[in-house]
Amino acid sequence: MSTAPHSPAPPAAAADEDEARYLALKARDARFDGRFFTGVTSTGIYCRPVCAVRTPRRENCRFFALAAQAESAGFRPCLRCRPELAPQSAPWTLQDAGAILLRQALRLLDAPEAWAEPEGGALVARLAARLGISDRHLRRIFEAALGISPLQYLQTRRLLTAKQLLTDTRLPVTQVALASGFASLRRFNAAFGAHYGLNPTQLRREGTAQQNGGHPVHLGYRPPLDVGALLDFFAARRIHGLEEVEGSTLRRTLRLAGGAGVHTGWLEARFDDTRPQLLLRVSDGLLPALPQVIARVRALLDLDADPAAINAVLHPFFPSGDGLRVPGTLDGFELAVRAVLGQQITVAAARTLAERLVRQFGAPVDTPWPGLDRLFPTPAVLAAADGDALGQLGIVRQRQAAIVALARAVDGGQLDLSASADVEATLAALRQLPGIGDWTAQYIALRALRWPDAFPAGDVALHKALGVRDQAQPARAAVDAAQTWRPWRGYGVIRAWSSLVQ
Repeated sequence: MSTAPHSPAPPAAAADEDEARYLALKARDARFDGRFFTGVTSTGIYCRPVCAVRTPRRENCRFFALAAQAESAGFRPCLRCRPELAPQSAPWTLQDAGAILLRQALRLLDAPEAWAEPEGGALVARLAARLGISDRHLRRIFEAALGISPLQYLQTRRLLTAKQLLTDTRLPVTQVALASGFASLRRFNAAFGAHYGLNPTQLRREGTAQQNGGHPVHLGYRPPLDVGALLDFFAARRIHGLEEVEGSTLRRTLRLAGGAGVHTGWLEARFDDTRPQLLLRVSDGLLPALPQVIARVRALLDLDADPAAINAVLHPFFPSGDGLRVPGTLDGFELAVRAVLGQQITVAAARTLAERLVRQFGAPVDTPWPGLDRLFPTPAVLAAADGDALGQLGIVRQRQAAIVALARAVDGGQLDLSASADVEATLAALRQLPGIGDWTAQYIALRALRWPDAFPAGDVALHKALGVRDQAQPARAAVDAAQTWRPWRGYGVIRAWSSLVQ
Protein backbone atom coordinates (compact mmCIF):
# COMPACT_ATOMS: atom_id res chain seq x y z
CA MET A 1 0.00 0.00 0.00
CA SER A 2 1.45 3.33 -1.08
CA THR A 3 1.65 6.28 1.26
CA ALA A 4 0.55 9.74 0.35
CA PRO A 5 3.22 12.44 -0.15
CA HIS A 6 4.07 14.41 2.94
CA SER A 7 5.95 17.60 3.63
CA PRO A 8 7.07 19.46 6.76
CA ALA A 9 5.37 22.62 7.90
CA PRO A 10 6.37 25.63 5.74
CA PRO A 11 7.98 28.80 7.16
CA ALA A 12 5.75 31.72 8.08
CA ALA A 13 6.11 33.69 4.80
CA ALA A 14 5.39 30.62 2.70
CA ALA A 15 2.48 29.75 4.99
CA ASP A 16 0.88 33.14 4.31
CA GLU A 17 1.27 32.62 0.56
CA ASP A 18 -0.23 29.15 0.87
CA GLU A 19 -3.25 30.56 2.69
CA ALA A 20 -3.81 32.94 -0.24
CA ARG A 21 -3.47 30.00 -2.63
CA TYR A 22 -6.03 28.03 -0.68
CA LEU A 23 -8.50 30.90 -0.96
CA ALA A 24 -7.92 30.96 -4.74
CA LEU A 25 -8.45 27.20 -4.82
CA LYS A 26 -11.74 27.48 -2.93
CA ALA A 27 -12.91 30.19 -5.33
CA ARG A 28 -11.71 28.21 -8.38
CA ASP A 29 -10.18 31.50 -9.54
CA ALA A 30 -9.01 31.13 -13.15
CA ARG A 31 -6.65 34.08 -12.74
CA PHE A 32 -4.36 31.76 -10.79
CA ASP A 33 -4.47 28.88 -13.27
CA GLY A 34 -0.93 27.68 -13.91
CA ARG A 35 0.51 29.97 -11.23
CA PHE A 36 0.37 27.13 -8.71
CA PHE A 37 -0.76 23.52 -8.34
CA THR A 38 -2.27 21.84 -5.30
CA GLY A 39 -1.09 18.42 -4.16
CA VAL A 40 -3.68 16.61 -2.05
CA THR A 41 -1.93 14.34 0.44
CA SER A 42 -5.03 12.24 1.09
CA THR A 43 -5.25 11.19 -2.57
CA GLY A 44 -1.74 11.64 -3.96
CA ILE A 45 -3.22 13.77 -6.78
CA TYR A 46 -2.27 17.33 -7.81
CA CYS A 47 -4.75 19.77 -9.36
CA ARG A 48 -5.12 23.17 -11.00
CA PRO A 49 -6.79 25.96 -8.98
CA VAL A 50 -9.82 25.66 -11.29
CA CYS A 51 -10.46 21.99 -10.55
CA ALA A 52 -14.18 21.29 -10.22
CA VAL A 53 -13.84 18.53 -7.61
CA ARG A 54 -14.78 19.21 -3.99
CA THR A 55 -12.22 21.46 -2.34
CA PRO A 56 -9.90 19.38 -0.13
CA ARG A 57 -9.33 20.15 3.52
CA ARG A 58 -6.63 22.75 4.11
CA GLU A 59 -4.43 20.38 6.12
CA ASN A 60 -4.36 17.98 3.15
CA CYS A 61 -3.12 20.61 0.69
CA ARG A 62 0.44 21.15 -0.41
CA PHE A 63 1.19 23.89 -2.93
CA PHE A 64 3.69 23.99 -5.79
CA ALA A 65 4.66 26.65 -8.32
CA LEU A 66 5.25 24.09 -11.10
CA ALA A 67 3.72 20.78 -12.12
CA ALA A 68 7.24 19.31 -12.18
CA GLN A 69 7.64 20.11 -8.49
CA ALA A 70 4.39 18.34 -7.67
CA GLU A 71 5.39 15.26 -9.65
CA SER A 72 8.87 15.24 -8.11
CA ALA A 73 7.15 15.18 -4.70
CA GLY A 74 5.23 12.06 -5.71
CA PHE A 75 1.87 13.47 -6.79
CA ARG A 76 0.04 12.34 -9.95
CA PRO A 77 -1.88 14.70 -12.27
CA CYS A 78 -5.63 14.98 -11.83
CA LEU A 79 -7.58 13.31 -14.64
CA ARG A 80 -10.44 15.79 -14.29
CA CYS A 81 -8.83 19.23 -14.32
CA ARG A 82 -5.83 18.00 -16.36
CA PRO A 83 -2.76 20.06 -15.33
CA GLU A 84 -1.38 19.76 -18.88
CA LEU A 85 -4.02 22.29 -19.99
CA ALA A 86 -2.83 25.03 -17.63
CA PRO A 87 -0.92 28.01 -19.04
CA GLN A 88 2.79 28.12 -18.34
CA SER A 89 4.07 30.44 -15.65
CA ALA A 90 7.54 31.75 -14.88
CA PRO A 91 8.55 35.08 -13.33
CA TRP A 92 10.09 37.81 -15.51
CA THR A 93 12.85 39.95 -14.13
CA LEU A 94 15.60 42.15 -15.49
CA GLN A 95 17.67 42.40 -12.33
CA ASP A 96 18.42 38.99 -10.81
CA ALA A 97 21.02 37.13 -12.89
CA GLY A 98 20.06 33.71 -11.55
CA ALA A 99 16.37 34.30 -12.26
CA ILE A 100 17.18 35.49 -15.79
CA LEU A 101 19.21 32.34 -16.47
CA LEU A 102 16.46 30.17 -15.02
CA ARG A 103 13.86 31.82 -17.23
CA GLN A 104 16.03 31.33 -20.31
CA ALA A 105 16.59 27.68 -19.42
CA LEU A 106 12.86 27.07 -18.91
CA ARG A 107 12.05 28.65 -22.28
CA LEU A 108 14.54 26.33 -23.97
CA LEU A 109 13.18 23.27 -22.17
CA ASP A 110 9.61 24.28 -23.01
CA ALA A 111 10.38 24.18 -26.76
CA PRO A 112 9.20 20.82 -28.15
CA GLU A 113 11.96 20.96 -30.74
CA ALA A 114 14.48 20.32 -27.94
CA TRP A 115 12.70 17.36 -26.38
CA ALA A 116 14.23 14.76 -28.67
CA GLU A 117 17.80 15.82 -27.91
CA PRO A 118 20.13 13.40 -26.06
CA GLU A 119 18.99 12.71 -22.52
CA GLY A 120 20.86 12.75 -19.27
CA GLY A 121 24.08 14.66 -18.80
CA ALA A 122 24.49 15.34 -22.50
CA LEU A 123 21.26 17.31 -22.68
CA VAL A 124 22.06 19.31 -19.55
CA ALA A 125 25.57 20.02 -20.83
CA ARG A 126 24.19 21.23 -24.17
CA LEU A 127 21.63 23.46 -22.44
CA ALA A 128 24.26 24.91 -20.13
CA ALA A 129 26.61 25.58 -23.05
CA ARG A 130 23.87 27.47 -24.88
CA LEU A 131 23.37 29.62 -21.78
CA GLY A 132 27.12 30.17 -21.39
CA ILE A 133 27.39 28.50 -17.96
CA SER A 134 28.60 25.17 -16.60
CA ASP A 135 26.16 22.28 -16.26
CA ARG A 136 26.96 22.18 -12.54
CA HIS A 137 25.93 25.84 -12.20
CA LEU A 138 22.74 25.16 -14.14
CA ARG A 139 21.80 22.32 -11.80
CA ARG A 140 22.49 24.57 -8.79
CA ILE A 141 20.18 27.28 -10.19
CA PHE A 142 17.35 24.78 -10.67
CA GLU A 143 17.82 23.21 -7.26
CA ALA A 144 17.98 26.56 -5.45
CA ALA A 145 14.98 28.11 -7.22
CA LEU A 146 12.74 25.11 -7.90
CA GLY A 147 14.02 22.18 -5.84
CA ILE A 148 14.17 19.99 -8.96
CA SER A 149 16.68 19.24 -11.71
CA PRO A 150 16.46 20.34 -15.36
CA LEU A 151 15.79 16.72 -16.34
CA GLN A 152 12.94 16.42 -13.85
CA TYR A 153 11.37 19.55 -15.33
CA LEU A 154 11.81 18.25 -18.88
CA GLN A 155 10.41 14.81 -18.04
CA THR A 156 7.24 16.38 -16.63
CA ARG A 157 6.81 18.54 -19.74
CA ARG A 158 7.16 15.45 -21.96
CA LEU A 159 4.79 13.31 -19.92
CA LEU A 160 2.10 15.97 -19.58
CA THR A 161 2.26 16.57 -23.33
CA ALA A 162 1.89 12.83 -23.90
CA LYS A 163 -1.07 12.77 -21.51
CA GLN A 164 -2.73 15.55 -23.51
CA LEU A 165 -2.18 13.76 -26.81
CA LEU A 166 -3.51 10.50 -25.39
CA THR A 167 -6.63 12.21 -24.07
CA ASP A 168 -7.45 14.62 -26.89
CA THR A 169 -6.32 12.79 -30.04
CA ARG A 170 -6.46 9.36 -31.61
CA LEU A 171 -2.77 9.33 -32.43
CA PRO A 172 -1.27 5.84 -32.08
CA VAL A 173 0.62 5.43 -28.83
CA THR A 174 3.90 5.03 -30.71
CA GLN A 175 3.37 8.41 -32.41
CA VAL A 176 2.47 9.97 -29.07
CA ALA A 177 5.73 8.69 -27.62
CA LEU A 178 7.81 10.09 -30.49
CA ALA A 179 5.95 13.41 -30.60
CA SER A 180 6.55 13.85 -26.85
CA GLY A 181 10.29 13.41 -27.23
CA PHE A 182 10.75 9.77 -26.19
CA ALA A 183 13.22 7.74 -28.20
CA SER A 184 11.19 4.54 -28.08
CA LEU A 185 7.80 3.17 -27.06
CA ARG A 186 9.45 1.02 -24.41
CA ARG A 187 11.05 4.01 -22.68
CA PHE A 188 7.79 5.96 -22.92
CA ASN A 189 5.72 3.16 -21.40
CA ALA A 190 8.22 2.76 -18.57
CA ALA A 191 8.30 6.49 -17.75
CA PHE A 192 4.53 6.90 -18.02
CA GLY A 193 3.84 3.91 -15.80
CA ALA A 194 6.44 4.92 -13.21
CA HIS A 195 5.10 8.46 -12.90
CA TYR A 196 1.37 7.96 -13.27
CA GLY A 197 0.77 4.36 -12.32
CA LEU A 198 -1.12 3.81 -15.59
CA ASN A 199 -0.47 2.22 -18.93
CA PRO A 200 -0.84 4.86 -21.68
CA THR A 201 -3.71 2.97 -23.29
CA GLN A 202 -5.64 3.09 -20.00
CA LEU A 203 -5.84 6.85 -20.32
CA ARG A 204 -7.51 6.80 -23.67
CA ARG A 205 -11.04 8.17 -23.93
CA GLU A 206 -13.42 6.80 -26.50
CA GLY A 207 -14.72 9.13 -29.16
CA THR A 208 -12.36 12.06 -28.61
CA ALA A 209 -11.76 12.77 -32.29
CA GLN A 210 -14.36 14.87 -34.08
CA GLN A 211 -16.25 13.23 -36.90
CA ASN A 212 -15.93 16.19 -39.26
CA GLY A 213 -12.15 16.12 -39.39
CA GLY A 214 -9.53 17.58 -37.11
CA HIS A 215 -8.49 16.67 -33.62
CA PRO A 216 -9.64 18.85 -30.70
CA VAL A 217 -7.11 19.97 -28.11
CA HIS A 218 -7.99 22.19 -25.16
CA LEU A 219 -5.63 25.02 -24.17
CA GLY A 220 -6.16 27.03 -20.99
CA TYR A 221 -5.29 30.66 -20.28
CA ARG A 222 -5.56 33.12 -17.40
CA PRO A 223 -8.22 35.83 -17.63
CA PRO A 224 -8.74 38.59 -18.39
CA LEU A 225 -8.15 38.23 -22.12
CA ASP A 226 -9.75 40.66 -24.54
CA VAL A 227 -10.59 38.14 -27.26
CA GLY A 228 -12.22 40.74 -29.48
CA ALA A 229 -9.21 43.05 -29.48
CA LEU A 230 -6.80 40.17 -30.11
CA LEU A 231 -8.74 38.74 -33.04
CA ASP A 232 -9.40 42.23 -34.45
CA PHE A 233 -5.64 42.72 -34.58
CA PHE A 234 -5.21 39.57 -36.67
CA ALA A 235 -8.29 40.30 -38.80
CA ALA A 236 -6.91 43.71 -39.81
CA ARG A 237 -3.68 42.04 -40.96
CA ARG A 238 -5.03 38.79 -42.38
CA ILE A 239 -3.48 37.54 -45.60
CA HIS A 240 -6.09 36.01 -47.89
CA GLY A 241 -5.17 32.46 -48.71
CA LEU A 242 -3.13 32.11 -45.52
CA GLU A 243 -5.45 33.02 -42.65
CA GLU A 244 -8.96 34.11 -41.78
CA VAL A 245 -10.88 35.29 -38.73
CA GLU A 246 -14.57 34.52 -38.25
CA GLY A 247 -16.27 35.46 -34.97
CA SER A 248 -14.23 33.97 -32.13
CA THR A 249 -12.36 31.63 -34.49
CA LEU A 250 -9.01 32.01 -36.24
CA ARG A 251 -7.95 29.65 -39.04
CA ARG A 252 -4.46 29.30 -40.50
CA THR A 253 -2.35 27.24 -42.82
CA LEU A 254 1.00 26.17 -41.45
CA ARG A 255 4.25 24.54 -42.46
CA LEU A 256 6.57 23.10 -39.81
CA ALA A 257 10.06 21.86 -40.55
CA GLY A 258 12.23 20.03 -38.04
CA GLY A 259 14.27 16.97 -37.32
CA ALA A 260 11.24 14.75 -37.95
CA GLY A 261 10.68 16.20 -41.43
CA VAL A 262 8.28 18.71 -42.93
CA HIS A 263 4.62 18.85 -41.89
CA THR A 264 1.96 20.96 -43.58
CA GLY A 265 -1.73 21.51 -43.03
CA TRP A 266 -4.23 23.75 -41.30
CA LEU A 267 -5.36 24.67 -37.81
CA GLU A 268 -8.50 26.19 -36.34
CA ALA A 269 -8.44 27.95 -32.96
CA ARG A 270 -11.77 28.82 -31.36
CA PHE A 271 -12.17 30.65 -28.06
CA ASP A 272 -14.67 29.06 -25.67
CA ASP A 273 -17.44 31.47 -24.75
CA THR A 274 -18.10 29.80 -21.39
CA ARG A 275 -14.66 29.28 -19.85
CA PRO A 276 -11.09 30.54 -20.23
CA GLN A 277 -9.88 28.02 -22.76
CA LEU A 278 -9.23 27.58 -26.45
CA LEU A 279 -10.36 24.66 -28.60
CA LEU A 280 -7.73 23.81 -31.19
CA ARG A 281 -8.22 21.55 -34.20
CA VAL A 282 -5.44 20.57 -36.57
CA SER A 283 -5.31 18.62 -39.80
CA ASP A 284 -3.89 15.12 -40.05
CA GLY A 285 -0.76 16.45 -41.73
CA LEU A 286 0.20 18.41 -38.61
CA LEU A 287 -0.57 15.70 -36.06
CA PRO A 288 2.98 14.29 -35.91
CA ALA A 289 4.15 17.76 -34.88
CA LEU A 290 1.22 18.54 -32.56
CA PRO A 291 3.34 19.61 -29.54
CA GLN A 292 5.09 22.17 -31.75
CA VAL A 293 1.74 23.37 -33.08
CA ILE A 294 0.38 23.76 -29.55
CA ALA A 295 3.45 25.73 -28.46
CA ARG A 296 3.16 28.04 -31.44
CA VAL A 297 -0.57 28.63 -30.98
CA ARG A 298 0.02 29.47 -27.34
CA ALA A 299 2.63 32.02 -28.47
CA LEU A 300 0.43 33.33 -31.30
CA LEU A 301 -2.41 34.16 -28.91
CA ASP A 302 -0.22 34.90 -25.87
CA LEU A 303 -2.04 32.27 -23.81
CA ASP A 304 0.75 32.00 -21.23
CA ALA A 305 0.67 35.66 -20.20
CA ASP A 306 0.25 36.40 -16.49
CA PRO A 307 -2.21 39.33 -16.39
CA ALA A 308 -1.90 39.75 -12.62
CA ALA A 309 1.83 40.45 -12.82
CA ILE A 310 1.50 42.63 -15.94
CA ASN A 311 -1.45 44.65 -14.68
CA ALA A 312 0.20 45.26 -11.33
CA VAL A 313 2.69 47.41 -13.27
CA LEU A 314 0.65 48.77 -16.19
CA HIS A 315 -2.88 49.24 -14.84
CA PRO A 316 -2.17 52.73 -13.38
CA PHE A 317 -1.07 53.91 -16.84
CA PHE A 318 -3.65 52.00 -18.94
CA PRO A 319 -6.65 51.18 -16.72
CA SER A 320 -8.76 50.00 -19.68
CA GLY A 321 -6.11 47.66 -21.09
CA ASP A 322 -6.03 44.84 -18.53
CA GLY A 323 -7.20 42.22 -21.04
CA LEU A 324 -4.88 43.13 -23.90
CA ARG A 325 -2.26 40.61 -25.01
CA VAL A 326 0.79 40.80 -27.26
CA PRO A 327 -0.16 39.16 -30.58
CA GLY A 328 2.47 36.61 -31.50
CA THR A 329 3.17 34.56 -34.60
CA LEU A 330 3.21 30.94 -35.73
CA ASP A 331 6.52 31.46 -37.50
CA GLY A 332 9.27 33.94 -36.70
CA PHE A 333 10.50 34.21 -40.27
CA GLU A 334 7.02 34.98 -41.54
CA LEU A 335 6.61 37.70 -38.90
CA ALA A 336 9.96 39.24 -39.79
CA VAL A 337 9.10 39.39 -43.49
CA ARG A 338 5.71 40.94 -42.71
CA ALA A 339 7.41 43.48 -40.44
CA VAL A 340 9.72 44.50 -43.29
CA LEU A 341 6.80 44.81 -45.70
CA GLY A 342 5.02 47.04 -43.19
CA GLN A 343 7.82 49.57 -42.79
CA GLN A 344 6.50 53.12 -43.08
CA ILE A 345 3.26 52.18 -44.85
CA THR A 346 -0.30 51.53 -43.69
CA VAL A 347 -1.52 48.19 -42.38
CA ALA A 348 -3.75 47.80 -45.44
CA ALA A 349 -0.89 48.48 -47.86
CA ALA A 350 1.36 46.01 -46.04
CA ARG A 351 -1.39 43.38 -46.19
CA THR A 352 -1.69 43.85 -49.95
CA LEU A 353 2.04 43.33 -50.47
CA ALA A 354 2.02 40.25 -48.23
CA GLU A 355 -0.89 38.76 -50.16
CA ARG A 356 0.96 39.21 -53.44
CA LEU A 357 4.07 37.60 -51.94
CA VAL A 358 2.13 34.59 -50.65
CA ARG A 359 0.26 34.16 -53.93
CA GLN A 360 3.46 34.33 -55.96
CA PHE A 361 5.86 32.31 -53.80
CA GLY A 362 3.71 30.30 -51.37
CA ALA A 363 3.06 26.61 -52.01
CA PRO A 364 -0.55 25.37 -52.34
CA VAL A 365 -2.18 23.40 -49.52
CA ASP A 366 -5.56 21.69 -49.15
CA THR A 367 -7.96 22.82 -46.40
CA PRO A 368 -11.72 22.54 -45.77
CA TRP A 369 -12.10 26.26 -46.54
CA PRO A 370 -11.87 27.63 -50.11
CA GLY A 371 -10.26 30.86 -48.90
CA LEU A 372 -7.32 29.04 -47.28
CA ASP A 373 -5.10 27.50 -49.94
CA ARG A 374 -1.56 28.80 -49.54
CA LEU A 375 1.43 28.38 -47.23
CA PHE A 376 3.76 31.25 -46.41
CA PRO A 377 6.92 31.13 -48.57
CA THR A 378 9.86 29.27 -47.05
CA PRO A 379 13.19 30.97 -46.30
CA ALA A 380 14.81 28.88 -49.06
CA VAL A 381 12.32 30.12 -51.67
CA LEU A 382 12.68 33.80 -50.76
CA ALA A 383 16.45 33.48 -50.43
CA ALA A 384 16.53 32.54 -54.11
CA ALA A 385 14.10 35.27 -55.21
CA ASP A 386 15.52 37.94 -57.49
CA GLY A 387 14.84 41.63 -57.36
CA ASP A 388 12.75 41.67 -60.53
CA ALA A 389 10.30 39.09 -59.16
CA LEU A 390 9.90 40.95 -55.87
CA GLY A 391 9.78 44.33 -57.59
CA GLN A 392 6.91 43.23 -59.80
CA LEU A 393 4.89 42.76 -56.61
CA GLY A 394 5.36 46.43 -55.70
CA ILE A 395 8.10 45.83 -53.11
CA VAL A 396 10.70 48.62 -53.18
CA ARG A 397 14.42 47.84 -53.51
CA GLN A 398 15.32 48.48 -49.88
CA ARG A 399 12.72 46.00 -48.68
CA GLN A 400 13.67 43.53 -51.39
CA ALA A 401 17.21 43.49 -50.02
CA ALA A 402 15.98 43.13 -46.44
CA ILE A 403 13.69 40.19 -47.28
CA VAL A 404 16.37 38.32 -49.22
CA ALA A 405 18.97 38.95 -46.48
CA LEU A 406 16.54 37.73 -43.81
CA ALA A 407 15.71 34.63 -45.82
CA ARG A 408 19.36 33.77 -46.43
CA ALA A 409 20.28 34.23 -42.75
CA VAL A 410 17.40 32.04 -41.54
CA ASP A 411 17.86 29.43 -44.28
CA GLY A 412 21.58 29.23 -43.56
CA GLY A 413 21.06 28.82 -39.82
CA GLN A 414 22.77 32.08 -38.88
CA LEU A 415 19.56 33.61 -37.50
CA ASP A 416 17.08 32.04 -35.07
CA LEU A 417 13.71 33.80 -34.88
CA SER A 418 12.03 31.42 -32.45
CA ALA A 419 10.81 32.19 -28.93
CA SER A 420 13.82 30.32 -27.48
CA ALA A 421 16.38 32.51 -29.27
CA ASP A 422 18.83 34.70 -27.37
CA VAL A 423 17.17 38.11 -27.51
CA GLU A 424 20.18 40.42 -27.38
CA ALA A 425 22.21 38.36 -29.86
CA THR A 426 19.26 38.16 -32.23
CA LEU A 427 18.61 41.90 -32.02
CA ALA A 428 22.25 42.58 -32.84
CA ALA A 429 22.15 40.17 -35.80
CA LEU A 430 18.95 41.72 -37.14
CA ARG A 431 20.37 45.25 -37.01
CA GLN A 432 23.31 44.14 -39.15
CA LEU A 433 21.02 43.13 -42.01
CA PRO A 434 20.26 45.68 -44.75
CA GLY A 435 17.00 47.55 -44.35
CA ILE A 436 16.40 46.50 -40.74
CA GLY A 437 16.69 49.18 -38.10
CA ASP A 438 15.90 49.25 -34.43
CA TRP A 439 12.13 49.59 -34.90
CA THR A 440 11.86 46.45 -37.02
CA ALA A 441 14.23 44.51 -34.74
CA GLN A 442 12.25 45.47 -31.63
CA TYR A 443 8.95 44.61 -33.31
CA ILE A 444 10.30 41.17 -34.20
CA ALA A 445 11.55 40.73 -30.62
CA LEU A 446 8.11 41.64 -29.30
CA ARG A 447 6.03 39.32 -31.46
CA ALA A 448 8.38 36.53 -32.62
CA LEU A 449 10.93 36.26 -29.80
CA ARG A 450 8.19 36.86 -27.19
CA TRP A 451 10.35 39.42 -25.34
CA PRO A 452 7.96 41.25 -22.97
CA ASP A 453 10.28 44.23 -22.53
CA ALA A 454 10.72 44.95 -26.25
CA PHE A 455 10.41 48.66 -26.92
CA PRO A 456 10.43 50.30 -30.39
CA ALA A 457 11.47 53.69 -29.04
CA GLY A 458 11.33 55.39 -32.44
CA ASP A 459 7.70 54.48 -33.17
CA VAL A 460 5.72 57.57 -34.18
CA ALA A 461 2.38 56.21 -32.93
CA LEU A 462 3.98 55.46 -29.57
CA HIS A 463 5.27 59.03 -29.39
CA LYS A 464 1.76 60.30 -30.03
CA ALA A 465 0.24 58.05 -27.37
CA LEU A 466 2.84 59.16 -24.82
CA GLY A 467 2.52 62.84 -25.71
CA VAL A 468 6.21 63.24 -26.59
CA ARG A 469 5.90 63.68 -30.37
CA ASP A 470 6.82 67.38 -30.26
CA GLN A 471 9.87 67.01 -28.04
CA ALA A 472 13.36 67.51 -29.41
CA GLN A 473 14.25 63.84 -28.91
CA PRO A 474 10.95 61.95 -28.85
CA ALA A 475 12.59 58.49 -28.82
CA ARG A 476 14.65 59.40 -25.75
CA ALA A 477 11.58 60.90 -24.11
CA ALA A 478 9.60 57.72 -24.83
CA VAL A 479 12.30 55.57 -23.19
CA ASP A 480 12.28 57.81 -20.12
CA ALA A 481 8.48 57.80 -19.90
CA ALA A 482 8.32 54.00 -20.06
CA GLN A 483 10.99 53.16 -17.48
CA THR A 484 8.38 52.34 -14.86
CA TRP A 485 6.74 49.85 -17.24
CA ARG A 486 9.66 47.42 -17.06
CA PRO A 487 9.82 44.45 -17.51
CA TRP A 488 6.51 44.78 -19.40
CA ARG A 489 7.27 47.61 -21.82
CA GLY A 490 6.15 45.46 -24.77
CA TYR A 491 2.69 45.10 -23.24
CA GLY A 492 2.73 48.82 -22.53
CA VAL A 493 3.40 49.49 -26.22
CA ILE A 494 0.40 47.38 -27.23
CA ARG A 495 -1.78 49.26 -24.75
CA ALA A 496 -0.44 52.62 -25.95
CA TRP A 497 -1.24 51.74 -29.58
CA SER A 498 -4.69 50.55 -28.56
CA SER A 499 -5.40 53.83 -26.78
CA LEU A 500 -5.08 55.68 -30.10
CA VAL A 501 -8.01 53.84 -31.70
CA GLN A 502 -10.44 53.88 -28.77
